[in-house]
Amino acid sequence: MFKGFRQIVSFTMLSRVLGMVRDICYSHFFGATALGDAWIISFRIPNLARRVFGEGAAVSSFIPVYSEELENSSETARKLANTITTAVFTILAGAVLLGWALLLGAGIFSDLTGDGKLIIQLTSIMLPYAAVICTIAIMAGILNVHGHFSAPAAAPVILNAFIISAILISGWAMGMPPRTQVFIAAFCVLIAGGVQTALQIYVLGRLGIHLRPELDLKMKAVRRVMLLMAPMILGATVTQINTLSDELIAWFFSGSEAKGSELMIFGRSAEYPLWRGSVMHLYLSQRLYQLPLGVFGISLATAIFPVLSRAAARLETDKMMTSLSGGIKMAVFAALPCSLGLIVVAEPLIRLLFENGREFTASDTAQSAGVLYGYAIGITGFFLQQILIKAFYAAGDSKLPAKTACWAVGINLVLNLILIWVAGAAGLALSTAVCSYLQVAVMLLVLRKRYGGFHSGFRPFLAKSLAASGLMFAAGLAVNHFMAGLDENAAFDSARIAAAVLISAAVYAGASKLISNEGLDMVLKRSLPAD
Repeated sequence: MFKGFRQIVSFTMLSRVLGMVRDICYSHFFGATALGDAWIISFRIPNLARRVFGEGAAVSSFIPVYSEELENSSETARKLANTITTAVFTILAGAVLLGWALLLGAGIFSDLTGDGKLIIQLTSIMLPYAAVICTIAIMAGILNVHGHFSAPAAAPVILNAFIISAILISGWAMGMPPRTQVFIAAFCVLIAGGVQTALQIYVLGRLGIHLRPELDLKMKAVRRVMLLMAPMILGATVTQINTLSDELIAWFFSGSEAKGSELMIFGRSAEYPLWRGSVMHLYLSQRLYQLPLGVFGISLATAIFPVLSRAAARLETDKMMTSLSGGIKMAVFAALPCSLGLIVVAEPLIRLLFENGREFTASDTAQSAGVLYGYAIGITGFFLQQILIKAFYAAGDSKLPAKTACWAVGINLVLNLILIWVAGAAGLALSTAVCSYLQVAVMLLVLRKRYGGFHSGFRPFLAKSLAASGLMFAAGLAVNHFMAGLDENAAFDSARIAAAVLISAAVYAGASKLISNEGLDMVLKRSLPAD
């Protein structure tokens, strides 16, 4: 499993680096403006389909059943792969056609402003990518079960490369206006989808897997996938609705120019609680906390999922729980320093990456840093969410994660509408963090009730990890205090971030070694229990 984890981490790291370059392009050319907000909301919609139907429900319901069928009959597994791939593409293609019809109706019959029309236009262009990327996700699931992780992990790299090229060539090299750049970038998303598809098909062919259009809905395995998929779609949908609702609330409760303008609520006037550009502040902060989440949390969950699924298919409950315990420990060991490290470097990191004094100002940096603090608090919860949801899916239970997600979205909405008046956009991030821990707590309690406890020694491990991360945090704050008098420019910000990261990492590793933290041993040995 660790080999697959390393492959995923390597490509995910490259993807996240390119994603950061892409976001720098956003902040430089689009900025925290109405144009930037429109692009983010439009691009979020096909990504919503990818996370709900593709990487979320479809793959998570498909992999356990496909793993089991592969153990019994390769022919049945082949037919299952063909049918699910065909079904997902057909359903999503129909959804794209319906989406176009709705967008056309909204554009014709509603009284939208220029920003609203721009969102409709960009969404219409990128909507077909939803069907393409969800089909790619199924292909990636097949490759993962067969032990191939590189090509699926390379798909986001391709997308980021195309978007970056589109923005830089049209904006920097050709000097086109930002409004033209967003349309060119939108079309390049579709081109990237074609290249991503070709790569997965090529690698599948090299493994002797040739997918064909086939729709045998009478197969028992297909019905099992569909039964698992329904609650997964619900769970994945409400989880993504959390993110989308955060951005829509940020958009709705942002003033025309800056905080202080007024809106009407139930016939009474009140100051807008958020600044214009809050959607961009949320987005950039999400991208920064999703860097460690994607590189470590999601990569670990992706690598452990086939292991848990095989153990569950063979009714090896002890092995499944031992592997899960190891995954949880590694997630906590990685998440704690990531969480505290982001808090330490939040402001200089955002200033270094995104601030340009024009479209993204010092005020935007301060606002984004506040949002990042909220998300950073929740990183351990976000890591554990990924692992625990996969554990339930591997065991054939997709209902419990869906139920907890439904409760979480309701609580998140209530907290959002309260905290924006207290903490501004940072309140949206803090609400998301709180809900992640609530969902994790419920899933841990249910797993403990069903399977007894987890692998022994978790409490001492947690205490050691907290102690080591506390020392690391203190070291990072000391570096910040020592370098606080330096000028706020790119060179000094780079030095400050590098010093804080290197010294903090050394302290964390050294402290973990000194107190014999099991997490460090797992990383150095490149293995997990029951690997």
